[in-house]
Amino acid sequence: MTSPEDKGTTPPIFTDHDIQAIARVLNNAEVSKLQDHWRIKVVNPEEKRRLSIDIYPRASLSEKKLGALISVYGANSHVQLHECRGFVISEELGEITFVSDADSKLSGLVIEREAAFSLYANADKDLLSDDFTQLGVEVMLSGVALSLAEEIIEQNE
Repeated sequence: MTSPEDKGTTPPIFTDHDIQAIARVLNNAEVSKLQDHWRIKVVNPEEKRRLSIDIYPRASLSEKKLGALISVYGANSHVQLHECRGFVISEELGEITFVSDADSKLSGLVIEREAAFSLYANADKDLLSDDFTQLGVEVMLSGVALSLAEEIIEQNE
């Protein structure tokens, strides 16, 4: 197995401070620091919803690559966002958007304080500069959601 020093890697994008800020926006969600990642538990008792979010600042994504990994576990679902490049906290909306991009594509995982989430995968980056009003409703929603991540994408290019 390749040592982490040999793997293509970027510095971790999550700090203890970041995790606490994320948890605060998610209704002061419970945070556990585990050996190699953080776990955030978001609970919405009124609607009987729970999410467990695992944030790995450096996970082995392949034999040659380390990167951030976000895993979300719901009652009937599990999704992952590989190579997370950054995140946007929206206190006003009560949500966190985790972002990943490759070439001309963009993916975003949105976690809501109400213990819900949405995944927008493999969207074209041009969507961010398009006029949302000219798009179909089914595409407009992803464009609006991912537009919060535009600054992260610009920083990575």
